[in-house]
Amino acid sequence: MPEIRKGPYPELTWTGVIVGWFLGAIIATSIGYAALLLGFSIEGSELAAILGWGILRGLLRRTSIVENNINQSIASAVTAASSGMMFSVPALFILSGEYEGLTDFNRALMIFGCVIGAIVGLSFVIPLRKQMIDFNRLAYPGGIATAAILKSPGAGAKKAMFMLGAALFSGAVHFWVLKYSDGISEHISHEELHLGDMLGLPSYLNIAFYLSVMTIGVGFLSGRSGLWFGAGGFLCYWFLAPLLSLFGSQDVQAIVQEGPGPLRSVLFRPSGIGMLIGAAVGSIVFAAPMIKSAIQSMQKAARDASGAASDEMPIRQLYLGVGLGSLLLIGVGYLTVPDMSIGTAAAMAFVGVLWIWIAGVIVAECVGRTNWSPLSGMTLIAVTILTFLASGLTDTQAIVASVMMGAAICVAISQASDMMLDLKAGYLVGAKPRMQAYGQYLGTWLGPIVVMGLILVLHNAYGLGSEKLPAPQGQALASMIQGIIGGDVPTYRYGAGAGLGLLFALSGFGGIGVLVGLGFYMPFAIVLTYTIGNLLRLAADKTMGNKWVEDVGIPVSAGLIVGEALVGVGNAMVIVISNIGAGA
Repeated sequence: MPEIRKGPYPELTWTGVIVGWFLGAIIATSIGYAALLLGFSIEGSELAAILGWGILRGLLRRTSIVENNINQSIASAVTAASSGMMFSVPALFILSGEYEGLTDFNRALMIFGCVIGAIVGLSFVIPLRKQMIDFNRLAYPGGIATAAILKSPGAGAKKAMFMLGAALFSGAVHFWVLKYSDGISEHISHEELHLGDMLGLPSYLNIAFYLSVMTIGVGFLSGRSGLWFGAGGFLCYWFLAPLLSLFGSQDVQAIVQEGPGPLRSVLFRPSGIGMLIGAAVGSIVFAAPMIKSAIQSMQKAARDASGAASDEMPIRQLYLGVGLGSLLLIGVGYLTVPDMSIGTAAAMAFVGVLWIWIAGVIVAECVGRTNWSPLSGMTLIAVTILTFLASGLTDTQAIVASVMMGAAICVAISQASDMMLDLKAGYLVGAKPRMQAYGQYLGTWLGPIVVMGLILVLHNAYGLGSEKLPAPQGQALASMIQGIIGGDVPTYRYGAGAGLGLLFALSGFGGIGVLVGLGFYMPFAIVLTYTIGNLLRLAADKTMGNKWVEDVGIPVSAGLIVGEALVGVGNAMVIVISNIGAGA
């Protein structure tokens, strides 16, 4: 006769915590690598829930749903540092060729600042749980998907096997591409298949495919909404480029004839940056009602701090997190560069904490309604403001200080968004919000360490901002900083893009504006390969049905991301070690 459990199921356990840290490090590495390639991030909660059942149920024979929920909360908290830091820190390395000393920043201080930022972001957003989830009933599609995995432990173990198999396949394919693809054909180089050259088409059409099954996997996960990313690239190279080649001025026609590289860097990329900024500004205007409801929710949480909320995290602890974290951010700002004054550090910390709260509310609400995060635009705005505040410093010191504080802000906003998504999943599986919040805090320390190490390894091997790792969000931020510091801003291109992005946002389609802007910005080979994944998802939805997509398609796609990313990072580590050996 099977044993009947008595009492509560295990929830916040050391087993769940350690598994969460382990999976978080793997997923953060994978998603961080993908973010440097594609310019946007994906949620780690579903991946952690699937892999969690593979370990907790498949290997350790543990069956508590709420324990796996803690595992995925901790793992996704570790992963949240990926988007937060990958959207900001690479700007220092990208700009290092023009400003001496940018890469000499204090690594330990950067990590510490990001951990403090994460704590502040969580402390701000946790009191909004009742407002956003219990009362407003925001959907949080990612949270619903995670809860569905948590509720099906047997299926979760099978999904883990699909993910593992796909990871092995993806890793093998990427190893072959890295080591053996160049030289097979004159039309294959730099991990791209130049189909347009094979067909004799004009170079400005830029028909080349990036040889990456990871990119196909990300496109599959994005589905129909990801087609807007492709639409931006198609608009650039298959509509605007032919028009410019026929009707543009002589200077513009000369740029078009030089090929897709100059066309992208001179014309399309500045417009894409402008669209990112315009969509972010529009999101703030659009979010005024959200901010008002957030204030009311925090006031209500303070009034209800007594006995009614035994399952909620005490509001005093959250206020302590905000207050202490704010003071520590002043210290972080003061230590970023030698010439920083305490007044400037305090001003940067005050603006940063205020922006964490405002942007955290906006991002959490956007993710709840649409599963889209305007994190990149919020980071651009934050670092822009911080750069102006640091204008009394030398150029190098102003850039270092603003990016280091900006990274802490970006991680905070990312954590706030992830916390609400995870709380939605916990709400659906009967978890205690207090336990889940504690679990999220336990995951904040590891992510910045993993991601900082990943950034250093990848930069030393490939160079951030290179064709191999374009780091599009970092390049966008670097371009903005360069424009502010140097006064060299292509105003009309930024302005045109910003106007279009603002129009998208105020029409309620801010997420579309960001995706189209990234399509303008990204190398078109990546856009084309990504679109293959979008189309495969549409075909699978129509022919195979939702159950097949959930049980097979999504785990396989996740595995394609993990496998290629780990091989790419492993190859980078081999290159770095070899370079060290050659230098010795």
